[in-house]
Amino acid sequence: MAGTLLGRINEQYNQFSETEKKVSTYILNHAELIPNMTTNELATKAGVSEASVIRFAKKIGIGSFKTFKISLAQELAVKEDYITDFSILQKKDSPYEMFQKVVHVNKNAIESTMESLDKKELEKAVDTLKNARKIVFFGIGGSSIAATDALNKFAKLGFEVEFNTDFHYMLSRMPFVNELDVFVAISMSGETKDVLELTRIAQKKGAKVIAITNMNKSPLYKEADIRLATPVVEKDFRIGSITSRMTQLTIVDTLYICIFNLIGEKVLDEYQEARDYVITLRR
Repeated sequence: MAGTLLGRINEQYNQFSETEKKVSTYILNHAELIPNMTTNELATKAGVSEASVIRFAKKIGIGSFKTFKISLAQELAVKEDYITDFSILQKKDSPYEMFQKVVHVNKNAIESTMESLDKKELEKAVDTLKNARKIVFFGIGGSSIAATDALNKFAKLGFEVEFNTDFHYMLSRMPFVNELDVFVAISMSGETKDVLELTRIAQKKGAKVIAITNMNKSPLYKEADIRLATPVVEKDFRIGSITSRMTQLTIVDTLYICIFNLIGEKVLDEYQEARDYVITLRR
């Protein structure tokens, strides 16, 4: 953390006055919340005056609290900051503070996806999916959420789609896959055995494989025909999939919107018919 704004605060901590220590302690423990705070809100949380917050910003070499917030936001945008690892147990935040942190990391994860996703690979994926006879999705654990979402969305477009969380059921369906089909493999690590096995079978059957996986050159990343890379936003050992799931869902949403933009006019009547069914059956 040396050389960063937070590092500077940490290094100078023992040189601060008692009031400055209150401000710095809150900032160090709740850095993600600061960019969205006013001087009054930070002062209240730290138990100091607004003037003390302004003086603190100047003390560490920043001209104003506004400039401090901008600098901190930029630093956090490139900082590997996890709320899903077990270090979260060291902080006891209020529910609303935790909500703000979740929003912050999810926002950063989605924005980071813009850097990890290759434009040409995305275009290839859209072109491949548009012409598919059948689309098979597969992911397990947290990635199964993205696979389920993709199944529901592409089914609405009229595609023949398939996904089941049962690996053996999916094995029984693979003999019916051919070169006209697309297999979409979803895995954060790219090392999940079941995903890799189905990927290899799909390729042997001639299907195109699109991988939604981290850009860490994993086996899945290397073996796929088309790679939609997600950023590394979580550690492998974590309390649950949060930010990684958001990156996967963002890519699924993008593929869906792109395909709808290309063929939507052909299925508008079906969308309206489905909507009429929903309205008719409402209780």
